[in-house]
Amino acid sequence: MSVIAKVWIEEDCITCDACQDICPEVFQITDETSQIVAAVRVDGQFDRNTGGALLKANFGEEFAEYIEEAAEACPVEIIKFEVVGGAAPAVEEAVAPVAEVAPVAAAVAVSAGASDELTAVFSGDRALTILFGSQTGNAAGLAEKTAKMAANYELTASVVDMDGYDPASLVGAKRVLIITSTWGEGDMPDNAEDFWQNVNKSSPALAGVNYSVCAIGDSSYDEYCKAGVDWDNKFSALGATSVQEIQLCDVDFDEPWTVWVNSVLPRIACVDNSGIFQESLVEQMSEYGAGGDETVSSGDFTPGIVVMDEISVTIELFRYCPSAAESGWDTISCAVPAHATIEDLLIAIQQDIDGSLAFRRGTNGGTPTTGLCVNGRIVLADITRISDVIGSSANLKIEPAPGLPIIRDLIVDLSGYEAARARAEPWMRADPRDGARLLNGAAVGTMDAATASQLHQKSDILSYQLVQSMSDTSGYDKAYEGPGVHLQQWLRAEDPRCGEEQRNNILSSLNETDGIWAEADLSSIARYGFDGKLAARGLNEARAHLLNTSNYNGKHGRLVKWYGRSVKWTGNVNETTLYRQVLGPLGLVSNIFNGVSARMVLGFTRNGGPPIRGLQGLLMPPAGVGKIPNMINSKVDAHHEVVSLFNEIDKRF
Repeated sequence: MSVIAKVWIEEDCITCDACQDICPEVFQITDETSQIVAAVRVDGQFDRNTGGALLKANFGEEFAEYIEEAAEACPVEIIKFEVVGGAAPAVEEAVAPVAEVAPVAAAVAVSAGASDELTAVFSGDRALTILFGSQTGNAAGLAEKTAKMAANYELTASVVDMDGYDPASLVGAKRVLIITSTWGEGDMPDNAEDFWQNVNKSSPALAGVNYSVCAIGDSSYDEYCKAGVDWDNKFSALGATSVQEIQLCDVDFDEPWTVWVNSVLPRIACVDNSGIFQESLVEQMSEYGAGGDETVSSGDFTPGIVVMDEISVTIELFRYCPSAAESGWDTISCAVPAHATIEDLLIAIQQDIDGSLAFRRGTNGGTPTTGLCVNGRIVLADITRISDVIGSSANLKIEPAPGLPIIRDLIVDLSGYEAARARAEPWMRADPRDGARLLNGAAVGTMDAATASQLHQKSDILSYQLVQSMSDTSGYDKAYEGPGVHLQQWLRAEDPRCGEEQRNNILSSLNETDGIWAEADLSSIARYGFDGKLAARGLNEARAHLLNTSNYNGKHGRLVKWYGRSVKWTGNVNETTLYRQVLGPLGLVSNIFNGVSARMVLGFTRNGGPPIRGLQGLLMPPAGVGKIPNMINSKVDAHHEVVSLFNEIDKRF
């Protein structure tokens, strides 16, 4: 008899109830479509299972005949399934072509050296459900870490948000871990409240469930870790078996969680396919799992572990209290590993020194909102190592990202950036065009590889919020939209898929008074590392494009035009000529009378000539008052912008 590995529902279900009538244990009809019941699935979810989650081994065998019958009875033929071992299903149309699937019971490859008893535990269903209740993200983060460690014990872990989870799914689960925080005076976190109420109403029978709880709280409150304690008591009352007593964690939760997870994983891993806790094998399982780290950390493609020596640092930490409207600096001296990130350092300060310190946490992957100014550099705190920013003096000056209002301590207000971005609408609006089509008939555009690669290189920015704070202008000009917004607009205009109307709107917006010309100096952005250079280059490209398409109208266009003509006529790129030629034709003519033209002929200019010429320019006529005349010209507030723009447009110089 065949065994079903997985079953799913495609789109366009007409909710005819045929599948549910034949096999209600697997199919359940909702208002919109048929769903695959959570209790029969490894991932414990309730949906159409388009992700292809496996059925639990006993269900795949027990209901295989009924699943095939339901697929055959479906009038619109949208029930699909895969068969374990390559056996052909009865209804050919109901099965998508798939590669042969290994039997579920043999899906886990057990390392050599495991005893026969331990190998027997590894056979069959190895699903682990990790439920988290989280208000600020701490419990969710611990759940993810727990899931990664569970792989060392041949467990297939699923991290599940309590919000929207079906209590009926608990009935079929053999292994459940709960990690939850407590909110307020002993309340459930927001994402766990509905699930808690539903469990209390339905009271599912959990006699086959093995579980443990890790509770996070604050011992300064009377109801310490109450949410976790409530879950522990509830599971016990519903008949579940505790494999490890509840772990209570205070605000410094890392160490107690580590103790709990290292103890509970080998114990929950000793629950066999029938749901029985084999306690006598815990010691063997611990030894087996301990070897997992060595296996994982080897291999050609495994990243190396970076470990640096501790360094003694003095930290100047900016603080701001909004209620008192007072700001100041905290000075802290400590020893830290050089490989730790700035975020690691702030977390340690928050947990060990001052719990009121406020900053935005990231995910250790370059979170765009974690930008800070550290020793004058604007960086992302969750990926920047201390060794990257520490100077020879071993001092760290940590400030909020500049140019943005401060909410508290190191947290800045990004609402202005988000509002400007919403007004700019840098999302794609494409014109109708021919293109390839997906299997479902939806049209997709095409782009050649060279264009796609160039577009990707220009947009390789870690954080547009970080670019926004690199501006020297945004802190003083509240109407200025900012370089982070303008860069996104320009990259969208550069995208060949962008519609013509949208491109024209973007270019018109960039050319407005508060647009791309409002930035005082793009070099202020370029000084901030790779992202700054990339952003400044893109913004300069946008300026050059606007000048070319507007025939050099406007103040900047006029200055670049006359500067360009002077350079082309003289063959010299220098700042001496800028003093006069930006005045237009009369300025160029006046160069003849004030000695500038003669100085250029003789080489007494800053144009890369021999150093002796520079010395002669200070001593010999027609030197005037010095080598480079003062830029006293009301029409040129920042002459270096004109030079920069011209150099960008005319690549010969």
